This record gives sequence, structure tokens and C-alpha cells, in this order.
Amino acid sequence: MKHDYKKLQDDVRWEDISEGGLIYAEGNSVAVNTGDWRTNRPIWNEEKCKQCLLCFPVCPDSSIKLEGDKMSGINYYHCKGCGICANVCPFDAIDMVTEE
Repeated sequence: MKHDYKKLQDDVRWEDISEGGLIYAEGNSVAVNTGDWRTNRPIWNEEKCKQCLLCFPVCPDSSIKLEGDKMSGINYYHCKGCGICANVCPFDAIDMVTEE
């Protein structure tokens, strides 16, 4: 059952609305830009980075991009801006800024 929530009217009862928290179709993170709701953005400073890769295993979204055994950037399509990478970086090579 599909509902048009933009046209939600006063006569719609709670029994008529889809139950929340249920997954009705398959999906994966490749097809969904999960970084859209980020409020803070990590900015990687390549010059400060010593390639220790301490950020890589702690990123809950696997957003640290690698080329071979070196960091090459941040995947902003999936990064949620949690700041864990910036917190573990001993060289202050990742700054958190407010998302524009």
C-alpha cells in the first residue's frame, strides 16, 4: 500500500497509514546517497596526513577512500559527518566543518 503523504488529509486514519520501521523493498548503499543528512563535513588535509590510516578502520560508513595502501580522500556520498575520523587522527589532518 503506497500513500501520498504530501496530500495527507484530515480523514486519513492511523489504520490507513503504512506501519513504520518496516522495509518493503530491497536496497543498498550503492543506490542511496546516505550522506545527504550530514551536518558536519570532514575535510582531509593531504599535506598534514602521514598515511597512518588510523581513520580507515574506525569509519562506521566506510567513507575513507584508499588507493592501494594510502588514503586518497573521503566518500561524501556515504559519510554521515560523525567526526570519528577527525577524532582519531593524531596529525590533525582531518578538520570538521559545518556543512553548507
